[in-house]
Amino acid sequence: MLFAHGAWDSTLIGARGIGFSIRLDAISGVMLLLVSFIGWVVVRYTATYLDGEPRQGAFTGWLSLTLATVLLLVLSGNVVQLVLVWIATSLFLHRLLLFYPERIAAKRAAAKKFVTARIGDMALIIAALLLTFAYGTTDIEQILNAARAGTGGDPAIVAAGFLGVAALLKSAQFPMHGWLTEVMEAPTPVSALLHAGVINAGGFLLIRFADVMLLAPGVLAGLVLIGGFTALFAGLVMLTQPAVKTSLAWSTVAQMGFMILECGLALFPLALLHIVAHSLYKAHSFLASGGAVELIAANRRPGPVASPKAGAVARAFLLALAIYAVVGFGFGFQHKSPQAIALGAILIFGVAYMLAQGLADAAPRALTRRTVVYAVATSVGYFALQVFAIWLTSGVLPPAPSPGPLEWALIVLAVISFGLVAVVQAMFPLWAYHPAAAGLRVHLSNGFYANAVFDRLLGGWRMRDAS
Repeated sequence: MLFAHGAWDSTLIGARGIGFSIRLDAISGVMLLLVSFIGWVVVRYTATYLDGEPRQGAFTGWLSLTLATVLLLVLSGNVVQLVLVWIATSLFLHRLLLFYPERIAAKRAAAKKFVTARIGDMALIIAALLLTFAYGTTDIEQILNAARAGTGGDPAIVAAGFLGVAALLKSAQFPMHGWLTEVMEAPTPVSALLHAGVINAGGFLLIRFADVMLLAPGVLAGLVLIGGFTALFAGLVMLTQPAVKTSLAWSTVAQMGFMILECGLALFPLALLHIVAHSLYKAHSFLASGGAVELIAANRRPGPVASPKAGAVARAFLLALAIYAVVGFGFGFQHKSPQAIALGAILIFGVAYMLAQGLADAAPRALTRRTVVYAVATSVGYFALQVFAIWLTSGVLPPAPSPGPLEWALIVLAVISFGLVAVVQAMFPLWAYHPAAAGLRVHLSNGFYANAVFDRLLGGWRMRDAS
């Protein structure tokens, strides 16, 4: 129906712009399928995971309520409904984070999440009021159509700023990321549930109001800087974490930063694709983490580690760029926006990191062949999925505008920054035992103590069950 007739908007059940309405388009359709599928998997997993727990019924109830509000969020047809279910999602998640109220770390995580969420809620409420004032309606379809026509003036631009703040806080961006790295104290299904549209809700908000965000280039620039820094910072911290689930949590912070970066570059179709891909693999990673650890421990075979040296790293980067260029031209590389080309270059740095392992002097030939095949498959997959995402959201999401001087500066900064970090990651095994590297590792493993600063600001306050 969506492909034949386009977006569908229901009539409002309510009065004066306040009530219930649904907007079904490519964005909400994709998110609806994603949330429903992951939610179904998590609920089934919970039935076994908490079997015998005295409060299993309560947990399943709060879990179902959280999923229901996320579904209402992605289907919202007016800003009043969107704000209400946005707040409700956070409040229901708070109950899940406190499922084991006797755990001090769980209380600390819930307290930080509660404070961060309430600030984000206020930002979204202000944004909704400004949008209603700017466009004279609460209907999201009418707001988007008017914004695409370039109307709205200063109130719409300021609203874009508050939308950005709400998205940053919802998706655990630096320096308000600490709560996400501590949710391991809650049951494992909660960690998987976060990827069913909860932690991704910030990205969804920016994608839903993409036309409004394009009215404020300065806001988009801020998203690039904060999202890019969060991705780099969390990606480095992740490498130092000894616990699997904590490492996965830091990985989520980094992935959310990269998603915000994509939105800041106005690559909204790719940000939507990122949400889907990350949600599926990360939810699976959390649910399978226990079994994976046991499997690795049972099959551990100590042997030589193939650490790439400078020559192997250089060859890996050159090979990765060559693969990117060849595959890219096959998919019409020359017709892509500069933002999309830069994003592809950043992603290919990850491919280079993988290739470096296969090109190391001690690496067996089988590993070398496998990494090259994976590199080609990754590049083909990136461009193919990019084409599909742009086609799927055509007419729903605006294309990336031509970059101006500010945008070009941010693009160059992002490519150079991610490139340098990729080189550092590839070379880190060679420096791991240097005294300076050992000290840096300690600071990185603690996230440069940003989380401790947040704890200090809270002054030891902890949310109780009744909160």
